[in-house]
Amino acid sequence: MLCFVARGMHGASTETGRRIVRTSLRGAAAIVGAVDAVSSTGALDRTVEQLEVDMIRDALADAGLSIHDVDCVMSTNGMMASLDLAERLGVRGRFTDSTMTGGSSFEVHVEHAAAAIAAGLCEVAVIVYAATPRSGPNPFASGGPSMGKDSALFQWDLPYGLGLPAASYSLAARRHMHEFGTSSEQLAQIAVSFREWASKNPNAYHQTPMTIDDVLASPMVAEPLHKLDCCLVTDGAGALVVTSAERAKDLRSTPVYVLGAGTAHTHGMSLSQMGDVTTTGAAVSGPQAMAMAEIDHADIDVVELYDSFTITALMTLEDLGFCSKGEGGDFVSDGRLGPGGALPTNTNGGGLSYTHPGMYGMFVLVEAVRQLRGEGGDRQVDGAEVAIANGCGGVLSCTSTIVLGTESTL
Repeated sequence: MLCFVARGMHGASTETGRRIVRTSLRGAAAIVGAVDAVSSTGALDRTVEQLEVDMIRDALADAGLSIHDVDCVMSTNGMMASLDLAERLGVRGRFTDSTMTGGSSFEVHVEHAAAAIAAGLCEVAVIVYAATPRSGPNPFASGGPSMGKDSALFQWDLPYGLGLPAASYSLAARRHMHEFGTSSEQLAQIAVSFREWASKNPNAYHQTPMTIDDVLASPMVAEPLHKLDCCLVTDGAGALVVTSAERAKDLRSTPVYVLGAGTAHTHGMSLSQMGDVTTTGAAVSGPQAMAMAEIDHADIDVVELYDSFTITALMTLEDLGFCSKGEGGDFVSDGRLGPGGALPTNTNGGGLSYTHPGMYGMFVLVEAVRQLRGEGGDRQVDGAEVAIANGCGGVLSCTSTIVLGTESTL
C-alpha cells in the first residue's frame, strides 16, 4: 500500500530562467463517473448528439448525481462545443471548456477540471466525447481534416506526400528505426500484446489472437507501418464526471483520485515542424504529472496510453521514462505489455484492437478508472492502485498525462 504526504506549493524553472509556482492538484478532485459505448461490430446506431446525451446520463448515474448537479461542461464537438452542449442539457455553467488538442483533449479536460474544482470555480464537471466515423462520415477518409492554405502542413508537408495520418507517423517510425535500430518485429509485438488484452474484452472490435508474423503479413499502409500497426476506425463515445474529493466520498461510485497532471505541446499538425520526430511532449508532461503525484515508475500498476500507431505507443513509453530513449524496441520485445507481463498496458485492447473513433484519449481514462475500481473483468490487473493515462493529440503534437490513484494512495 502506498502512503504519501500532499504538498502545497512547488516551483519549476523554465529554459528562460523564469520560475513558475504551481499549486499541486494532488488529491483535490476525483473521477466519480466513467462510461463508454463501443461495439464489437464497430458501429453504433445513434447520432453523435444522442451519444453525447446518453454518455452524460450514464456517467452521472454511475456517480449517483443528476444533471442539476452539473455546473461545468467540457466538450470538443464544435467551435463552441461546451456552450452548445450545455444549452442542450439545460446546464447554466460556472466554468466551461471547449479545448481541442485532438486525442489528448480529454486528459487536458481532466487537468482543467481538477484545477477549476481546486480553485472553487466549479464543483461537478462532465467531460464527453462521441464520434461515428464507422457509420457516418469519416473525416480522415480523404487524408484528414482540411487545413488552411497558410498552414505549415499545407506548405511544407502535403506537397511532398507527407499526408495525414499514417504517412506522418511512418516518418517518425522510420526515423526511430534509423537512429536506434528499432525493428518492425518489435513494433508488431506491441500490436500483439494489445490484442492479447482485447481477446479478454468482449466489447473489443478485434478479439482474435494474432502473431508478429500476422502483423508483418498485413498490407503495408505507409512504410514501415503495416495495417495492423494502425489504429481502427470505429464509432465510439464516453464520458467522465469529475468532482471535489470531499464530495466524492459521499457518492455512489468508488472515487478515483487525480494525483497528478501535466500537458506539453511541441508543434501544430505539421510533423515537419517537430523538433525531434522521435520524442513527444510526454517527455515533459509525464515527469510533471508524476512529480505532482509524488510517485515513481515502480509505483505504477497500469499504463493506459494512446496507440494511434504502434510507434506512438513505443515512443510514449520511452518519453514517460519507462525506458531510455531508443530502448523501446527491446523494452517491449518480451511481451511485458500484455497479460501477465511486468507492465500491463492498454488493458482494454487499445486503439489498435478495442476502439478508435478518431480521438482515443477518452477511452484511455475510462479504462484506467475501471482498472482502479477493480471493474476490469477477465482483464483486471490484480491490486491496481496507481494508473498513468496519457493522451496524444494532433500528429504527435500535444500530450497530456494524468496520474490516477485509489483512496489508499492519498
